[in-house]
Amino acid sequence: MTTTDTISLFLKDEAATIRLGEDLALALKAGDCLALSGDLGAGKSSLARAILRAMADDDGLEVPSPTFTLVQSYDLRIPVSHFDLYRLGDASELTELGFDEALQNGICLVEWPEMADSELPAERIALALVHEGSGRRATIEAAGQQAQRIRRVFAIRDFLDGAGYVDAERRFLTGDASLRAYEAIYPDAAPRKILMDWRPHPEGPPVYDGKPYPKVAHLAQNAYPFVAIADALRERGFAAPEIYKVDYEQGILLIEDLGTEGVLDDAGRPIAERYRQSVACLAHLHSMQFPQDIPVSAAHTHHIPDFDRTAMKMEVQLVLDWHIGWKRGSAPSDAERKDYLAIWDALIDELAAAEKNLLLRDFHSPNIIWRPQEAGIRQVGLIDFQDAMIGPTAYDLASIVQDARVTIKPELFRQLMDDYLALRHAQGGFDEAGFMKAWAIMSAQRNCKLAGLWVRLLQRDGKPDYLRHMPRTLAYLNVALEHEALAPLRDWCARAGIGQSES
Repeated sequence: MTTTDTISLFLKDEAATIRLGEDLALALKAGDCLALSGDLGAGKSSLARAILRAMADDDGLEVPSPTFTLVQSYDLRIPVSHFDLYRLGDASELTELGFDEALQNGICLVEWPEMADSELPAERIALALVHEGSGRRATIEAAGQQAQRIRRVFAIRDFLDGAGYVDAERRFLTGDASLRAYEAIYPDAAPRKILMDWRPHPEGPPVYDGKPYPKVAHLAQNAYPFVAIADALRERGFAAPEIYKVDYEQGILLIEDLGTEGVLDDAGRPIAERYRQSVACLAHLHSMQFPQDIPVSAAHTHHIPDFDRTAMKMEVQLVLDWHIGWKRGSAPSDAERKDYLAIWDALIDELAAAEKNLLLRDFHSPNIIWRPQEAGIRQVGLIDFQDAMIGPTAYDLASIVQDARVTIKPELFRQLMDDYLALRHAQGGFDEAGFMKAWAIMSAQRNCKLAGLWVRLLQRDGKPDYLRHMPRTLAYLNVALEHEALAPLRDWCARAGIGQSES
């Protein structure tokens, strides 16, 4: 039986009620029913209005009372249906109002829930408002994940208060494919800031070499790597966000907002000038040496992990575990697996002499901010680098010139490669032949990983949208396979029915 969590808050004025609504808007998810109870004038409608306006990110959103219509629907980031059941004749009428469908697809805000108590879901969030002195008392009862989400948004509010941003306006910004979510923070008379919500999570089951996936892949498990890499990049003149405040234990960071422009146009196509400047930024980064151990605090030093054999092989194994079965309807044979992994062992051996330095890991369009007001490398804002490693520098070049999320046409690809190579030669002592071999291997490694990852996201995680990237990923893989060092992998892919045979 799930234990109900009770939270009691005193709301001193209308502004505090609005702030509570904004916080709850960040906690609510599709499938949540928020039951708002209280006498007439207790603030139910004010709270519902604040939630809806925060969800819409529109302080002027018209929110008419559903007293007579009984329900008002809003097509927002998450669909929201606002029910007022005061005039409901019978609880069974709730079904006719489309409550079940609304709850399945979005969030239901319900005023006067006692009018249909028997028809509302048992796992609902109950919020009661009562007058108390010159203000209001809000009592929230929730259980399980719903209670955890509400506690989390309140913990973030306490964090912001401690940072000096009392009553700052909060808005949902984005949630990425990992475990992090982001908010836009609007302090009074101060520039917008970004709140990174990086809550601790369990490690998960062992998947490779007796270790969970994050440890094998060297994925950051807390905020220390992000702060360390951000500091190291800023010290060298790169546009990484300044860290204003961080709670390492809770995983909450308040950071600089680098801007909102990206490197794609309104149609989602790459803007050549911005990609070329991004490649120039990367070439400059590769000309510098980064320490592998970076002090973050008096008690903690971040050791940047190596992009080692174990991590590389686990990632390329996604082709075996997910892609081949999806593509041809049968899993790879033991002999196919053995040959494939042996080929990768030999390719990884070839990387022993490759240039190695800091690699940001996901240097592509979702993680690049364009800053037109700046000049040079500072035009390129860098984010999402907490998983950085020390490894072949060619990996990051492959990630930008073969952007996984957008098609880089051959002429732009050649321009970007030429730009990078010319800049590296100008720095002196650059081994182009060795670098290009490493680039081909790293490109193949990355695209083999992605070819399996897109299928895993579809079949295991129920996220089919990523599959639209598959043709592009395989086309990129074909480019890498053209290098003579990749001949064994090229032949294996042809036999297995992936790569060139799918172009």
